[in-house]
Amino acid sequence: MPDRSGAVLDEARLELGLSQGDLWFHYFELGGMSSAIDVEAFLVGILQPSSHDHDLIAHALNELFTELGKNHPIPYLADTEAAEFRGKPDPE
Repeated sequence: MPDRSGAVLDEARLELGLSQGDLWFHYFELGGMSSAIDVEAFLVGILQPSSHDHDLIAHALNELFTELGKNHPIPYLADTEAAEFRGKPDPE
């Protein structure tokens, strides 16, 4: 199972130069329901996000990367879990 520690998400946030609050706002705009404190706890590894929350945070980051002309480098757990279900290796 992929690591859900939040380290990948937080590294991407830092690469984009976003504050935790800015990332939470983008996540919230996409329909995220966790509090800003919960998202901060996901990023530092205190709490483990659900697959849905991880993917919403990843989507928020990927949208911002795309706006900068970059690909969407953050993997979605739904993709990796589907690949594992089919018996294929992670797409990383």
